[in-house]
Amino acid sequence: MFAVTLASSLALGIAVVGLSWKYRRRREDQRSVPVGATPLFVALAVSIPLALFLSLFTVGFRDFVELQSPPADAMEVYVSAKQWVWEFAYPDGPNAIGTLTVPANRPVRLLITSRDVIHSLFIPSFRVKMAAQPGRWTQVWFNATTPGRYPLLCTELCGTLHSKHGGEVVVLAPAAFDAWMKEQRKGLVARQDVLADRHQVSPLGDLVEVGKRVAVEQGCLRCHNATSTDPATGPSWVDLYQQPTKLTDGREILADEAYLTESMMEPTAKIVAGYQALMLATRGSWGHPRPPRSSSTFGVSGPTEPSRPSGGTSDGSCRGAADCFAARPRAARESIESRRRRRRREAAGRAPR
Repeated sequence: MFAVTLASSLALGIAVVGLSWKYRRRREDQRSVPVGATPLFVALAVSIPLALFLSLFTVGFRDFVELQSPPADAMEVYVSAKQWVWEFAYPDGPNAIGTLTVPANRPVRLLITSRDVIHSLFIPSFRVKMAAQPGRWTQVWFNATTPGRYPLLCTELCGTLHSKHGGEVVVLAPAAFDAWMKEQRKGLVARQDVLADRHQVSPLGDLVEVGKRVAVEQGCLRCHNATSTDPATGPSWVDLYQQPTKLTDGREILADEAYLTESMMEPTAKIVAGYQALMLATRGSWGHPRPPRSSSTFGVSGPTEPSRPSGGTSDGSCRGAADCFAARPRAARESIESRRRRRRREAAGRAPR
């Protein structure tokens, strides 16, 4: 790509200089001769620049797709930015603050979000830069080839200590990374201080188990099935991730991290075909998981017995919209009922007497 750009720029520069010299004004009283635009001239003037543009676009688009599409076997790391630290979580543990440790010669996919304001993750040595936005997930990937330590910066003005919002990427040889990962996981059981109970989060900090606990605590399973595709008030979660999903407006989208996050924060933004917009918006009402005693980034609090939601079945699901409404928090029910009463009063006031 660089060679093509250099050659094209050099040829264009030579042509401009040569034509400027050839057709320069030679006398003070010299006048330009009118030139008519023939069909051949118009065709060449349009087709040649268009061919050059399409050639450059083809090469650039191929590289763009390659840079934006992480390999299927890429190692995933969850990145959470907040004022003014970077937090990293591996799917099976451990978690880290300020230091991202990765193996050499292995693709790494970063799933990035923010807890407060907009940040931007930048690793200059890898030519990697991606925004971290609250309420949504972005992604970027890289393949570090040389072990060492590399600076990690924030390139989005995020507050008074923006200049201090940094970290580092530690690249280890594959064998050294495996040994580091094994050593880090060795102490997770003691640090998280959880009991051997089937209801508790995995001592390895498995994010799948964390998600199950959050789904129970937030009442998600009252309307969604996580173990079967049987009809329910809301769409099933079984095999949902990275699968095509058809919406009520006829569009078909991919159920990726961005869509799932948006569906939790703004559930009426995209409605799945065959379902109604019954879920309330949750943006700003959940907060973030409380950190455990080990101060893990995406960790969980101590052991808690999942409570059985009212208005539903024993497994936490609900029989219908009425059960889901009854199971909502009292404040939410009162808010909905008060709005209904206000609308009835307004309608009664407008009725003819």
